[in-house]
Amino acid sequence: MAGAATKDFTKGSIPKKLFWFMIPFMLSNALQVFYSTIDMIIVGKYVGTAGLSAVAQSSQIVNFAAFVCLGIANAGQVLISQAIGGGKRDKITSIFSTLFYMVMALAAALSALFLVFRYPVLHILKMPAESLGMGGEYLAICGGGLVFTAGYNMVSAVLRGMGDSKRPLLFIGIASVINLVLDYVFTGLWGWGVRGAAWATVIGQGVSFLFSVYYLYKKREAFSLDFKKENLSPDKAYAGMILRLGIPMAIQSGVINISMLFVSAIINSVGVVASATFGVGLRIDDMVNKLSLGIQYAVVPMVSQNIGAGEKERAKKVVRWSLVYSLVFTTFCMALYGGFGKELFMIFSDDPLVHDMAGTFIKGILWLFPALAVMRGTSGFIQGIGNARLGLVLSMLDAVVLRIGLAWLFGLGLRMGFYGAVLGYALAPYGVAVPGLIYFLSAKWEKRRTLAEEL
Repeated sequence: MAGAATKDFTKGSIPKKLFWFMIPFMLSNALQVFYSTIDMIIVGKYVGTAGLSAVAQSSQIVNFAAFVCLGIANAGQVLISQAIGGGKRDKITSIFSTLFYMVMALAAALSALFLVFRYPVLHILKMPAESLGMGGEYLAICGGGLVFTAGYNMVSAVLRGMGDSKRPLLFIGIASVINLVLDYVFTGLWGWGVRGAAWATVIGQGVSFLFSVYYLYKKREAFSLDFKKENLSPDKAYAGMILRLGIPMAIQSGVINISMLFVSAIINSVGVVASATFGVGLRIDDMVNKLSLGIQYAVVPMVSQNIGAGEKERAKKVVRWSLVYSLVFTTFCMALYGGFGKELFMIFSDDPLVHDMAGTFIKGILWLFPALAVMRGTSGFIQGIGNARLGLVLSMLDAVVLRIGLAWLFGLGLRMGFYGAVLGYALAPYGVAVPGLIYFLSAKWEKRRTLAEEL
């Protein structure tokens, strides 16, 4: 039956459906963090410090571009979810084909920019001279393969919009296994250096992308997709809707990544031990953030479907239950940090000075968790109802005004040093969590016209 593979979130138990929907997303994000950690370990072991610096800084640029493409893909996800909720499955093929052309075109344009301007960008980032050549090579290969990264993210967003969280986990699992095996072979056994790590990443993501597209094609009837050539042309109206949602989402993703570069610069000014401690702390914090992001990934399509179906009370219940799950998760993480924080740092660093400073990082970062518990549900809600402008405003408040501003104020302005900079970083998400919660609790959003009505 057409549409049988899509999940209907407008009926049934919300806590049960949300729980089983979010778990694969959390596992997918855990796999991504695990791979990136092992990747850095392999490069550090076989290439050395210069190679580690090249990969770390160049990958930030590639990630920035990938997040920009993801912003557009997430806009398509919201449209598909609301189309399903609004009973307009016949629109899915047009939305999908329009999204495909837009994401691929954007990825190709960004790839061309990487190839032409990779060294000027690396000079702006002040990459060390001994890492510059390797950084340019890594950026050329991974930047050139951005279409695969963007394509995988696009298909995963489409599947999320249709209520499928298991297949994205499978596809990221395929990419991770291929990446890890080829990373060791290319970088370790064959001695290709940073170039080997780059090719391993591109090949892994390319295979994953092809698998994901093949899966969509095989299940095209179940997903209400039509792959006939005459039905795969872009639609101007849907392109406009995707841009209206996607541009704010893309900017939102970009400014958060850029703000981290500024915060890192503030931390670096404190000293090398502070820089190393913050780097390890961010790796641990990234695990917590990515795992909790799985909850937000689940909230978006569940809210979208119910909003599209006019089930506003069910949409509210989705957010309330996400707050419960987020609170349980963040409480566990706070307990883990408080009881075994120093031991976590020891996994990543053998430096006793870093171990000593770990307590200062933990003392500051713990302020982050209450905001994290709230914002996963409210941010997913804001994205799910299609209020991209509010999401952008709150992200700008978080990234530019608070993340950079508070880190500078506490760290340098008030001379609180390393603790002050970490504290400022930890307090910034309240700029998203508090206004987002107020907006959710108000009745103002209920008067918005749904995207499903425009389809």
